[in-house]
This record gives sequence, C-alpha cells and structure tokens, in this order.
Amino acid sequence: MFDPIIENERSVRNSSQRSIFIYIFIAILALSVLIFFFKDVFADKRTSDAGILKNELYLNEDLVFIDNTTGAKRWAWEFGDGAGSSLQSGTYHYAKAGSYIIRLTIDGELRVQFPVTVKDTVTVQDTDTALTINGPTSGVVNEEVRLEAEGKGAQFQWSFGETGRVDVNGRTALYTFRSPGKYLVRLTSDKSHPVTHIMYITDPSLDTVLVVPGEGERKIIDDIRARLQAIADGDDFNSNYYYLTSKYLCNNEKVTVAVEQDSVKKTNDFYTYCMGLTFGGEISVDQAQLTISPNASCATLLNIKQHSARIVNK
Repeated sequence: MFDPIIENERSVRNSSQRSIFIYIFIAILALSVLIFFFKDVFADKRTSDAGILKNELYLNEDLVFIDNTTGAKRWAWEFGDGAGSSLQSGTYHYAKAGSYIIRLTIDGELRVQFPVTVKDTVTVQDTDTALTINGPTSGVVNEEVRLEAEGKGAQFQWSFGETGRVDVNGRTALYTFRSPGKYLVRLTSDKSHPVTHIMYITDPSLDTVLVVPGEGERKIIDDIRARLQAIADGDDFNSNYYYLTSKYLCNNEKVTVAVEQDSVKKTNDFYTYCMGLTFGGEISVDQAQLTISPNASCATLLNIKQHSARIVNK
C-alpha cells in the first residue's frame, strides 16, 4: 500500500546521501589539487648543497668535491678540462695549471658551478724563502695598479722602474704610472733574493693599436667580441676563455682589461673580467679592441665597451 509520508522520508534520505557523497567527492578533489600544488611549490624551491673544498689549488694538490643535496640520486660533475665524474663526492687531480669552471648537474635538472684556479707547484725546499709577485702584467697610465708580495718576510720594498728609487714599502703595493712604456718592477724583502716583474703600461688616448688594419683588424675585433659574448651568454667558459688567451694574449691571464659599461670605467685583469661576465648578469659586449705596445709581441691591453642588456636605450 502506497504511503506518501514514507515515500517522502525515503526520498529525503536518498537526497541527503547523494549530497554527502557529492561533498566527499569535492573535498577529495580539492585535497588532491592542494597536494599537487604544494608538491610543485616545494619542488621549485629545491636548492643544491654542493661545493669544493678549495677554489685555489697547486698542481700537487687534489680537488675535493662533494654534494649533500637532499634527495639527490644522480650527479654529473664536469671539471672544465674534458674530464668528469658521476660520483656524489670524491677527488680529482688536474694535469695542467690554469683556471677552470666546474659544473655540477644534479638529477639532470639542478645545476651549479664553481670557479677554481690551479697554480704551478712550488718546490718544497723553496717555500720558506721563495718570493713572488702576484698581479697584472699590464696597466693604463694614470690608473692605479695593485701588486702583492707572496712569501715570508717582514719588510718589502718596491721599485716600479719609473722614478729610479724605492716607490712603495709593504706587502701590498699601489702605484700609478705617469708615462706609457715597458717597466721592470723590482721587489726586495728581508727574507729572500730580489725578484722582478715586467709591466706594460699603455695610454689608450694614443694610437698604439698595432693589429692588422682594415679587414684583418675587423675580423680580430669581431672574433674577440663574439667569444666574450658567448661567455656572457653562458656558453662553455673554458673553450672560449682559453681560445682568447692562447690566440691573442700569449696565455697571459693577467693582461689588463679597460672596461666601459653604462658610462662607468674600470680596469681588471682578463681572468677576473671573464669571471665577471659569467656571474654578472645580462651583459652585451659592444666593442673589443686589442692594444699592443711597441717592442712587445703580445697584447698588453684589451679595451672593452659593453652595456647591461636590462637597460633600454632611448
């Protein structure tokens, strides 16, 4: 027998059950979306925990590398000389002195890089008395150059060859040349024999550029500019860097670079300048000109004009 009251209660109960199922389904769907969203957020914030023990080595030392990135499973180390490793951590020995960029790729997606400089080994018996000069081999008139004495000693005297007398006392020497030319810098200390250091000083206002004129000069300028721009754009550092040093700088990484960027002028050595291109953000290299002083067979100055790509010219 049909009872309208019972049927109405049954209909209400079925409707409530359907509503509950719908609410549960919506809640599960929303929770899934939240889990997926936060998973992506956390994944995007993943950072590396990798490093090298020292960024300056001698040839008789091993490079120590290690990675402690959370959850990492695959590693691809590139040591900048063509060699590599898939180990999480370990050691590597360079066969040749030079400057290298070490690259690490973690799980095929997370990338990090480290610069390292490998120096020629100092003979053990000479380490107590050896005195060396660290600094650029070229400079610009009326701009300060900085040289450092490396070795034991309490008293250091510098003669920069321009005045004929002792110019600076102390381990660090700051000096400004007034005339262009080739100078023999002499350093003495109370603990070792004197050492010398050749400096080529140029005057950018003079026409001392001695590269092949015309089309030959244009090719050189374009070649240097293109290689520097490749470094700035994140292409392989070592191949472009060593191409420039061997072809144009006689493998001298300390050649002075005079840079003009966004109306600001500064000088640096070639290696430091190139490292700045790698880590300095968006840079566009506009001009690159070699300068070779008279009686010199190698470049003594590199003039660069560049600008920040983030600045829009009006």
